[in-house]
Amino acid sequence: MTTALHDARLRAVCAAVTDTGARTLLDLGCGAGDLLLRLARVPGLTRLTGIDIDLPSLRRAQARLADLPAEARAKVQLAQASMTAAHAKLRGYDCACLVETIEHLPLADLNRLERALFAYMRPGHVIVTTPNAEFNPVLGVPSHRFRHPGHHFEWDRARFTGWAEGVAARHGYTVTRHDIGETHPALGGASQMAVFARLG
Repeated sequence: MTTALHDARLRAVCAAVTDTGARTLLDLGCGAGDLLLRLARVPGLTRLTGIDIDLPSLRRAQARLADLPAEARAKVQLAQASMTAAHAKLRGYDCACLVETIEHLPLADLNRLERALFAYMRPGHVIVTTPNAEFNPVLGVPSHRFRHPGHHFEWDRARFTGWAEGVAARHGYTVTRHDIGETHPALGGASQMAVFARLG
């Protein structure tokens, strides 16, 4: 919603990625590459793949990657692909990130994403962020609207936790939920993050 929140979100995700110890990472719905640009400079990460269905966004990401040092740039590959489809070449990653993307999917597509990512590609960790609907009044968002016209839903903390715990139980992961950005004592964080860890 704001530059400050976006920065807080990216910092939270980068910290969570570091905590997983991942060396390979998949950014689903990578957009113009905001997360990839930060993670490409992390020494412990050796391979980063960003996918997005939107070709103009991928072109912007590609152009921005040119500003990275050669060693960091060499780690990153981009591809036009759907996050709701199972891709054999995307199996085996240590970590997958979905930063403010799930709310752009119709609920039926969210089910397809779950099957493709958690049942088929099965990364070691999955990090998901999404707006916290409870915080919308603090941001001046009317109750009859979402934060962005492209959103199909925005969940409160209980709904997000229920979804995440259901996904984890169905596919052999544990999950923890975290607040992101500015927090309100009663309404939680502006955004929220779920960190999934595969069992076994």
